[in-house]
Amino acid sequence: MHKTLIVTNDFPPRPGGIQAFLHNMALRLEPGRIVVYASTWKRGSEGAAATAAFDADQPFTVVRDRSTMLLPTPRVTARASGLLREHGCTAVWFGAAAPLGLMAPALRRAGAERIVATTHGHEAGWAQLPGARQLLRRIGRGTDTLTYLGEYTRSRIAGALTPEAAARMVQLPPGVDEETFHPGSGGAQVRARLGLTDRPVVVCVSRLVPRKGQDTLILAMPRILRQVPDAVLLIVGGGPYAGDLEKLAADTGVAGSVRFTGPVPWAELPAHFGAGDVFAMPCRTRRGGLDVEGLGIVYLEASATGLPVVAGDSGGAPDAVLDGETGWVVRGGSADDAADRIVTLLQDPGLRRRMGERGRAWVEEKWRWDLLAGKLRELL
Repeated sequence: MHKTLIVTNDFPPRPGGIQAFLHNMALRLEPGRIVVYASTWKRGSEGAAATAAFDADQPFTVVRDRSTMLLPTPRVTARASGLLREHGCTAVWFGAAAPLGLMAPALRRAGAERIVATTHGHEAGWAQLPGARQLLRRIGRGTDTLTYLGEYTRSRIAGALTPEAAARMVQLPPGVDEETFHPGSGGAQVRARLGLTDRPVVVCVSRLVPRKGQDTLILAMPRILRQVPDAVLLIVGGGPYAGDLEKLAADTGVAGSVRFTGPVPWAELPAHFGAGDVFAMPCRTRRGGLDVEGLGIVYLEASATGLPVVAGDSGGAPDAVLDGETGWVVRGGSADDAADRIVTLLQDPGLRRRMGERGRAWVEEKWRWDLLAGKLRELL
């Protein structure tokens, strides 16, 4: 029986978009044909307990390495090769091509007949650095297929590969569970709990890191409030930038119109999307192109929830928006551009409804998990 070994650092309960991508794909492959080899999420009893509970709940085998970060060392390579042989796997899927894809030749020798590696935003950054670029070239040679999220990441990664490896690239973006993210996801209850029932809400759901642009939204709030005085910015998520953002809201004089939820359990995320009238995340590229948005699945989750979106122009983020139809793409880091589009949407309920309905239809047409998982099955 054909079986696949998934090798990854990005797997729940570790939070994040790549983690959700891999988990959703794994759930839609045949459970009896999947073995996951993943790093440990957190050291300590609390992290171990959460990880053990998550793993026990999965319909497939999950094997955790002792380290919190898998690297293509001899030890990890030997463990992956041993799991491949032990479970009779004939295919390998690297959840992120760099750096784990460097193990491809060894896994080929251990019996892998098909090797697929998925690229995200960070591989586009690797492609710009001479040393990392050579490693990416090796990964391309050692695998059967490198997948890419969208045209932005494809064009940058392909330049680092041999022409033959570049020709074998295939698009495989993450999908959206349209049955989980939908207009009736519970947003009214979240608004009521937060005391926002009668206020226009701009919601941003993401990790709190500088690239995502929550600071741009806070800087846009004075202009938004001049035209929509009762508007509120709802910032959902946790991350290392939280303290800076709270200070920025206070320094900008808009702390009373900005709400921070902190980290939210996965099961409650759809309702928090639904609490908004407009979804906005004006992400920007940083560090000379090394810190870039690969796609921005949150825009599609917002569209599935029936919200118009305002996206930044970082990397592949525009691939997740039909500009002018499901929302707008603005210059990342431009508070004025973000404010203009947000105010337009807050003041026009009909436009919000039309863009939200178009976004929902687009997700159902193109971004459903079952469609994308079918493509992965073919590649493997």
